[in-house]
Amino acid sequence: MANARGPSARTEAWTEMRDAITTRAVLVMVGVLLLQLGFALSYMGAFHAPEPHRIPIVVVAPRTVEAELVGRLNALPGEPLHATSAPDRAEARTRLLERKTDAALIVSAARPADTLLVASAGGPSASDAAAEIVDAIEREQNRTLTVRDIRPPASGDSRGLSSFYLVLSWTIGGYLAASALNMAAGSKRPTLRRSIVRLAAMVPYAFVSGIGGAIIVGPVLNSLPGAFWELVGIGTLVVFASGAVGVALQSLAGTIGLGLTILIFTVLGNPSSGGVYPASLLPPFWAAIGQALPPGAGTTVVRNTVYFDGADTTGALWILGAWAFGGIAVALVSALLRDRGKRPRSEAAIGTGPGVRPEVG
Repeated sequence: MANARGPSARTEAWTEMRDAITTRAVLVMVGVLLLQLGFALSYMGAFHAPEPHRIPIVVVAPRTVEAELVGRLNALPGEPLHATSAPDRAEARTRLLERKTDAALIVSAARPADTLLVASAGGPSASDAAAEIVDAIEREQNRTLTVRDIRPPASGDSRGLSSFYLVLSWTIGGYLAASALNMAAGSKRPTLRRSIVRLAAMVPYAFVSGIGGAIIVGPVLNSLPGAFWELVGIGTLVVFASGAVGVALQSLAGTIGLGLTILIFTVLGNPSSGGVYPASLLPPFWAAIGQALPPGAGTTVVRNTVYFDGADTTGALWILGAWAFGGIAVALVSALLRDRGKRPRSEAAIGTGPGVRPEVG
């Protein structure tokens, strides 16, 4: 009897294992593994060895040394700085606050002591890198350098990362909400009507998310004080863009669409966003894609709205709007084409059913 039960038990165990680990499950696990490895590669590839490359800096110096100094800064090995000249200190300060440069070197003609203006609220990493490079050059010339931060982060935003983490929470919330809507419907490919309903449902969710994020970084933590309703609007746009893309990709590819959304927003978008390191400190690939993706555009809009009165945000807002519109368009067009593809078959089935007489004439 023991020998008879042995093969039967092994067969049952194998059958249960085969039922539990289907081909679909294996493919999903492979997809998750690829996302996991891509996450590690993207983040560590972007952050493992940040090097300054063409950090923008303006120079205000006496005419006798201005051209020579600008040329020397641009000729540094590896091109860590991209120097241009400004006519006076006021113009240099304006460019800094308008986010047209990351630093401004003010050279004194009267004494061997110069000043570097920075606005670290726009990203302490770039300010620190510029200060380190310029200080080394000043020491070689037996000059001293004083660094003045004319726009530091808020007290609750010591390293200027609150904008990045706020946008990170908004983008993740947006595509997870879209995924929840998809799973609630049994992961079925949505019809045109269902796609419209899902996109419409993302609007109040995005608005509430915007309010919640603005409350957390404002009254609760005081990390991004002020500009409350501006942050609500930005958050609504970021969350809706993320959710619309999630709805679109899951409409196109089902469960795989969620993986593609995570790839765009989290694997590629977050490390390239400029939240931790700006583009001037990132490797070329991440520097190139950062501001074209919603996390980078969102981080730029939040930072520049809170700290720089909305300077240099137009392009980033257009990027967010384009992703939102693209998500809507892809979701609706894919659902419409799917509905049209099903209609001829169903109409043909009705037309050939029992009791239906063909039309004559």
